[in-house]
Parts: sequence; C-alpha cells; structure tokens
Amino acid sequence: MFKTGMSIGSSFLSDQVPGALTQIDASNGQVFGVNSAGNVYTSYGSPWTQLPGILTHVTTGLSGVWGVDSNYSVYKLVGGSLRLVTGLFKQIDAGGNQFVVGVNVNDDIYCLPKPSAVTADGSSPLPWIHIEGKLNYYSCGPLGCWGVNSTDAIYFRHGVTPDSCAGTRWQSVPGSLSMIEVGTEGDVFGVNSAGNIYRRGGITKNNPTGTSWAHVDKQAGKAKHVSYDLGQLWIVTSEGDIFRYKV
Repeated sequence: MFKTGMSIGSSFLSDQVPGALTQIDASNGQVFGVNSAGNVYTSYGSPWTQLPGILTHVTTGLSGVWGVDSNYSVYKLVGGSLRLVTGLFKQIDAGGNQFVVGVNVNDDIYCLPKPSAVTADGSSPLPWIHIEGKLNYYSCGPLGCWGVNSTDAIYFRHGVTPDSCAGTRWQSVPGSLSMIEVGTEGDVFGVNSAGNIYRRGGITKNNPTGTSWAHVDKQAGKAKHVSYDLGQLWIVTSEGDIFRYKV
C-alpha cells in the first residue's frame, strides 16, 4: 500500500475529450489509442483520426508506432500502414530511447534494441532479447524501465540503454499498481486495482526510482489506463471516457 497522504489534484485542470477508448499512449505531442472494437485512432492537436488496422494495444515513441492485436501479433506503422513484424505480445511499449519492450501472455519480458527497432519494417525477423523475471506490464523512458507483475508489485530495471535494452538488475519499488507508464520526459504514472492514479515523485538522473508516490485527485471516475506527455496526463476510465489534465 502507498504510505504517502500527499495529493497533487489541485495542480490539475480537467478536460474531457470526445470519444471512447480502452487504452491510450502519448509521446512527443502525438496521441494514439484503441477502442473496444480494436479501431486505432490518433490525434495531434486536433480531433481523432482513424488509422487502418485492428489492435488491442498501441504505443508511440522514438522508435515509431507499434501495436498488438487480439492474437498477440505485433505490428509497426510503416508508411501509413501497419506492418506485421516478429513477436507475440499482449502489451508493448515504444517509450524507450529508440528501443521497444513487451510482455507476452506468460508474462515473459522482452526488448528489441535500437538498431533493429528503428529499421523494423516486417521484411526480416527481429532479434527480441529475453529479460529474466515476470511482468504483466512494462514501460520505458529516458531514465530506465518500470514494470508491474501479476500481484501488482512494482519494479525498476537498472542499466537499460538503447543498445543494451535488457538492462542489468531489478529493484523492487514500494507500492501496488496494476499498470504503469513512463512519460516522454521520464515522469512515471500508474493506476492501482481500485482505479486510483499515482505519480512517482523525486525522480532524478542520480535517483531514477524516485522517493514517493503522490495520489492524483483527478475527479474523472475509475481510471483504467494513463499516459503522460508534455505536461498533459491522458486518462481512460473503465467506462471508456477520455480525460486530459494539464499541469
């Protein structure tokens, strides 16, 4: 359980966004999401635009736009269309420095180093690297990678670099979350099993795991999924409503 009583809700302004999604991901000013039918949408300072393809999870970052479908097949957006690439994952994240990570249905963890991630186009097999441990959700940013397992325990992966994406060791972090996301600038947000949102405070280059969790008092219903980019927290509720909060 989280020990802090700190709340950061007063620094946020609520803004409901038209539409309905089940998952969302934002990076460098662009937002992608999928709805309950698997339709894929994007927004770049404008209304949602539907993209071709059917996905259950989508992610955007320095290595491009990636996604997985209901059969756990992996895709990358190349030239405006989703190209099937090597891999079988239930969740994928492109938030690292031009590398990609993912977890499969057995909670096995994998990463794809920068050289292969940036050039992937479906024309050749991808050399996914297995990482020891088990996670249900895994997300990366400029200072490292965070994950949660099937019991909602939180972990940080040290030693991760674009070319050595497997990292060196795990560190357990106090708290309990069912999903976790690292923002473009390294901010870390997560959602617990009750649908409450938390933000990790005290993160620095010298202390990448931070110091404490702060509850985000967001008044938007029970959260299901969050993503943070350029000072904006995007929230998808369990009902599919979309909210955007500005710091």
